[in-house]
Amino acid sequence: MRVVCQRVLQAQVEVNGRQVGKIDKGLLVYLGVGKGDTEKDAQFIADKLANLRIFADEVGKMNRSVLDVGGRILLVSNFTLHGDCRKGRRPGFDAAAEPALAEELYEKVAALVVACGVGVEKGLFGQYMQVTSINDGPVTFLLDSTRLF
Repeated sequence: MRVVCQRVLQAQVEVNGRQVGKIDKGLLVYLGVGKGDTEKDAQFIADKLANLRIFADEVGKMNRSVLDVGGRILLVSNFTLHGDCRKGRRPGFDAAAEPALAEELYEKVAALVVACGVGVEKGLFGQYMQVTSINDGPVTFLLDSTRLF
């Protein structure tokens, strides 16, 4: 499971011109589910998202989590995070999970984050979306449930 996690002051997602999710201070999270991902990967990612200390404390040190600061998460599915651009000029997506599994684990991550006490807004799985955000920092992290960066 791969994630691009951005600290934001505001983010929103629209489908067909209709807003389907919006947050103020929090995390904009793009989530890509890969072949072979399981609920164990979902649990790892959900725990990281809720507890990763990437918000500033009173002295400016990254020492607070989204949970600590009362922020929310905007979760957006994104199979292109598993795109392979090493050969040719068009990405391949063989490493991305099939849609049924991907949607199940996407929803599982959302539910697990909520269970940690963090509010979650979501995009619409499998839909073409427009995402806008105001990045804070910018602070952006890549997370992977099976690899180290």
